[in-house]
Amino acid sequence: MTTTRTTTRTDPMRQKPGETMERTTTAPHTPPDAERLRRWRMVLGADSADGTDRALTGQDAAMDSALNALYGGGGGKKPNGRDTGGRSAGLGASAPSVARWLGDIRTYFPSSVVQVMQRDAIDRLGLATLLLEPEMLEAVEPDVHLVGTLLSLNKAMPETTKETARAVVRKVVEDLEARLESRTRATLTGALDRSARISRPRHRDIDWDRTIRANLKNYLTLPAPDTATTAETTGTATTGATGTVVPERLIGYGRSSRSAKKDIVLCVDQSGSMAASVVHASVFGAVLASMRTLSTRLVVFDTAVVDLTDQLDDPVDVLFGTQLGGGTDINRALAYCQSRITRPADTVVVLISDLYEGGIRDEMLKRVAAMKASGVQFVTLLALSDEGAPAYDHEHAAALGALGAPAFACTPDLFPDVMAAAIEKRPLPIPDKGHQP
Repeated sequence: MTTTRTTTRTDPMRQKPGETMERTTTAPHTPPDAERLRRWRMVLGADSADGTDRALTGQDAAMDSALNALYGGGGGKKPNGRDTGGRSAGLGASAPSVARWLGDIRTYFPSSVVQVMQRDAIDRLGLATLLLEPEMLEAVEPDVHLVGTLLSLNKAMPETTKETARAVVRKVVEDLEARLESRTRATLTGALDRSARISRPRHRDIDWDRTIRANLKNYLTLPAPDTATTAETTGTATTGATGTVVPERLIGYGRSSRSAKKDIVLCVDQSGSMAASVVHASVFGAVLASMRTLSTRLVVFDTAVVDLTDQLDDPVDVLFGTQLGGGTDINRALAYCQSRITRPADTVVVLISDLYEGGIRDEMLKRVAAMKASGVQFVTLLALSDEGAPAYDHEHAAALGALGAPAFACTPDLFPDVMAAAIEKRPLPIPDKGHQP
């Protein structure tokens, strides 16, 4: 709370002699010690705040109530009616009360905090089933993790909720596309152009800028011409030595073609722990599929393998075609991908998985080795998300690294650079290389 006071000051640039100028300023009403106690009271919560001797009012009280409903202590029941056996929330079992709470936290906290609180409410209180109700979905703050939860509930979702759920998923997908599409296109288009350059171009196809820079090492200094002879011939006196670049290696522009220059295979683990990666992979798959110079295939798997390539024009359809959860059979998925490769030297296979293999480990490694031996560029991503390093099978990651397919976590912002390096057959830009398996 603030109070208003009026002060006078002298402005040497504008004030006339004997005249004063008034200015309205605001001064904090709460003393520093009281403000510190208020902050501690907000941090500690109602159950632990007796020592602060601080009562909350207004918006502070409303914020504290919203936090206490989720993180407060005391006995209680989950929305499904079961005892919590300890700390619980005061959200109750009804969807309307939870919907009001969701509206409150969106009022009092920034979007990033709201997303964390929603995630905690789903994990701590078992509120996932309430997301099957349309009014609940209309109250939530959409984010990647919420999409993962909705996809895991897809099979149990009633028809009355599915359209609302698709709208929530589409908003997240459109936000991701707006963030990622332009940079992905620019980065990969440059990589494709560079990979298509030819070394024996016709004269009209020579890229003179790159040719000169590539041949600077072949610069030759020519003897200085005879000054008198040059002046007599050209009418201009020339002094000093001259030089020339000998174009030992010509670099040409790649000729445009209607056929795809590279084949991309995204092989995505759809086990429950990979939810965020599935969302990002679907968005990138749609972006890549829209590029005429790429032929993109999207394969998702658990213990079964599903080819979603035909749905890549709409990543929302792709996401609702997945089934999060279940086991993992990487070997079976790679066998399917391997059977679809027709141009090994022009193919990039991206395996996105935490590598907890439920299939045949040795066969999986043999398939990776065979693909690399045939010329396939093989990339292993432990995650494609902003969440950092995930839990993964270190033994399998080390084995893939020994085959020349290092496994590492990748953020969505880094993914275009990883793909560009794979297309150009350059070393991959592995983050925190010293900490990779």
